[in-house]
Amino acid sequence: MWITLSLISALLLGCYDAFKKESLRGNAVLPVLYTASLVGALVFAPLLVVSKLHPDALSLLYMPPMTWHQHLLTFVKSSIVGASWVLSYYALRYLPITIAAPIHATAPLLTLLGAVLLLGESLKAAQWGGVAVTMAFFGLFSYVGRAEKISFLRNKWMLCLYLGTFLSAMSGLYDKYLLSSIGIPKNTMQAWFSIYVLVVLLPFLLLKWWPVRRANRFVFRWSIPLIGVFLAVADFVYFYALAQPTSLVAIVSALRRCSVMVPFLVGAVFFREQHIGRKFLILCGMLAGVAMIVLSS
Repeated sequence: MWITLSLISALLLGCYDAFKKESLRGNAVLPVLYTASLVGALVFAPLLVVSKLHPDALSLLYMPPMTWHQHLLTFVKSSIVGASWVLSYYALRYLPITIAAPIHATAPLLTLLGAVLLLGESLKAAQWGGVAVTMAFFGLFSYVGRAEKISFLRNKWMLCLYLGTFLSAMSGLYDKYLLSSIGIPKNTMQAWFSIYVLVVLLPFLLLKWWPVRRANRFVFRWSIPLIGVFLAVADFVYFYALAQPTSLVAIVSALRRCSVMVPFLVGAVFFREQHIGRKFLILCGMLAGVAMIVLSS
């Protein structure tokens, strides 16, 4: 059951990435991000209201109350993820999805290294092997990027992608702290996070995009609300899979990384991106390294 749920979550997450690319093509970045986030918040807001007024009406979807301290910590999470999204959306707007999606999928590697440096965890030999394999294939990706005239060191959108992926990994470490050490209910944290991120993103929208809205036009597309819906459902199914008594977090996390195959195939089939064969082989190598890291954790 939990394996099936993990695969469903990966499929939904992959569709979420594909909808992002479709929504951003030739479009203003910040209003796309804000509209998608607003839809995600609207998915959870009714559940918060029902949980407050009629707590017995919900079972799996019930959201326990949080303390003011937990709300503050959740707002910090929203700030980290909001900054990560801004950087990653801009990178995806200007980079091929067959490059951006695989690199963003290496976030577990950074999370692992962060756990070593910040939490004092130690790595097994297999984990160090996974780090080496992932980094080796990541280096090969730079050669493919050169063929498409993308410098992995000088291109500003690549730098945005690196920083966005780094913040995503830090968010993973912070999630572990919030859920394990602080004990914040995961359903409630996910719901309030989706609301607080709107507050975090609003200054970006008003200060960076609104003054230039006529030159940088926003075009609404059907794929934009689907970003928020698919992310919300993918995360909910992911947490539900983890809640199964027999589930193994390492397997669930590894299967979730398979989501990168969906946007990769979309980039190959629908967006007609270049050098697909070489990118696919490198992607498989990177996923093998990530799998070694996760499965040996």
